[in-house]
Amino acid sequence: MAGKTFEGLTVGAVFEHEIRRTITETDNLLFSAMTHNPQPLHIDAEFAGKSQHGRILVNSLYTLGLVIGISVSETTLGTTIGNLGMENVEFPHPVFIGDTLRVTTVIKDKLASKSKPDRGVVWFEHSAYNQRGELVCQCLRKGMMIRDSHLATTN
Repeated sequence: MAGKTFEGLTVGAVFEHEIRRTITETDNLLFSAMTHNPQPLHIDAEFAGKSQHGRILVNSLYTLGLVIGISVSETTLGTTIGNLGMENVEFPHPVFIGDTLRVTTVIKDKLASKSKPDRGVVWFEHSAYNQRGELVCQCLRKGMMIRDSHLATTN
């Protein structure tokens, strides 16, 4: 498995994810349409051009999903039981079509389950930066992770 188990994620570990992603107009439009978000800042170039941004603003929920998605292959691929929540989600700078994002993840904390010995909770802090090095998204994600002892009994 590419992902790390509960034991394989050390508090303080930093992941500089190799995947970079340039956001296209199609990405933003498709996500906005699929989530029934008719906000003209995301889908109407004429409207967005007259806004304070002067152009289309990428849907922030797409940005958040992309940031977490980029982290999966190196952190939780095949080793997560599920997400428990996202906290402190912030978008300090806007994301625009054509921006290229890079993501880092820091393991902030972890706690073994007392009631279920096959799992534990890990807190992941994801941060995304655009091509200018500006922080554009940050969140603290709480995930339920498989323990090594559980993998030994299922293989």
